[in-house]
Amino acid sequence: MQKKKAIFILSLSIMLGVFLGVCGSVFAERDNGAAATDAESLPYEELRTFTDIFGLIKRDYVEPVSDKKLLEDAIRGMLSGLDPHSAYLVPEEYQELKEGTTGQFGGLGIEVTMENGFIKVVSPIDDTPAQKAGIKTGDLIIKLDDIPVKGMSLTDAVKKMRGEPGSKIVLTIVREGAEAPLKLTLTRAIIKVKSVKSRMLEKGFGYIRISSFQSGTGDALKEALAALKKENGGNKLKGLVLDLRNNPGGVLNAAVEVSDAFLKSGLIVYTEGRIENSEMRFNASPDDLIDGAPIVVLINAGSASASEIVAGALQDQKRAVIMGEKSFGKGSVQTILPISNGAAVKLTTARYYTPSGRSIQAEGIEPDITLARVKLETLDKADFTPIKEADLSHHLQNGKGSSDEKKGGLDKEKEGLDVEDYAVHEALNLLKGMNVFKK
Repeated sequence: MQKKKAIFILSLSIMLGVFLGVCGSVFAERDNGAAATDAESLPYEELRTFTDIFGLIKRDYVEPVSDKKLLEDAIRGMLSGLDPHSAYLVPEEYQELKEGTTGQFGGLGIEVTMENGFIKVVSPIDDTPAQKAGIKTGDLIIKLDDIPVKGMSLTDAVKKMRGEPGSKIVLTIVREGAEAPLKLTLTRAIIKVKSVKSRMLEKGFGYIRISSFQSGTGDALKEALAALKKENGGNKLKGLVLDLRNNPGGVLNAAVEVSDAFLKSGLIVYTEGRIENSEMRFNASPDDLIDGAPIVVLINAGSASASEIVAGALQDQKRAVIMGEKSFGKGSVQTILPISNGAAVKLTTARYYTPSGRSIQAEGIEPDITLARVKLETLDKADFTPIKEADLSHHLQNGKGSSDEKKGGLDKEKEGLDVEDYAVHEALNLLKGMNVFKK
């Protein structure tokens, strides 16, 4: 009888923090019986080359090397040569992966991948040591303490960065535009990620920040929307800013639930691959939680995987305006395949596609409105203010009672708007314009 093993869909690379990049909760059964190789001839010459090199190492290498190490390294190389996200997980690593979906770890709070032998930051996670230390999307980590990462596997690098909460690690990074490498000292902490945060920007206009897609993100989003409506006096919102910047992704089902919250019908995302179980389609249910109010979705280069699924779905369905920078472009699906020795293979098995058929992989989501990376600052209060009509002695009244210059003015601090966040400021302005046009 052929043996069947449970597999589950993943997305993204290894996460430092509460979970290790498990980005799908869709379970499937795959037939792991003997592969049909009758139609394919074995690569005898390549296998002979492999055994020749294996023998040379065993005989001539400066130190003895065990067969187990050589074969495990060969398997790792075979998988890492496919793409940055396929990997071999020895039993210990596989167990850590499973525990990482629900456990808590001492870490730095960065989503990372490999690029040209160095560790590349996909995005720092909100409210973590990495974000507080100033780690940015696109940073290349070249040293962990005094150990160069060149030649180090992604798994080994992640192990090095994780550790006891309160312990310190020095990251040497290369950043675009910086004249010399930067050294940053980070203190490890227990990473507890609150995936959804919300606030009112001003009356009628809400803001929701999703920092990662976890199994409870869909429910947390619904609670946040209900809280915003209550804060708005029970009235429906005039518009919503959905902030997905530096969101490295997460659970696939959570991305579907978030997209579905704003769509009444149509396709959200689908996947295609060579195996039968890799082909999935997700459609929206007939319920829009904000009753068609306009949405601006903020993305940047650190928005990856599940974030791109949401942005792509809302963009293709003409449900939201996408604003910011082009996203990361992580559109592949990884499947965990347990094997007989307690280890597992993480293998790329499919690609994500937006409703219109666009592949996210290596392309990303192009924003409808591109924003440059600028910082909005308020000017210090000046000692001298321009003279206005209302300041002149014996000025003529407007005929409708006394004028209050401050009436209707926006006190950004009271309204909760972060005036230093240019993207949020522009998103709010766009929502206001859309409401004016609608009227």
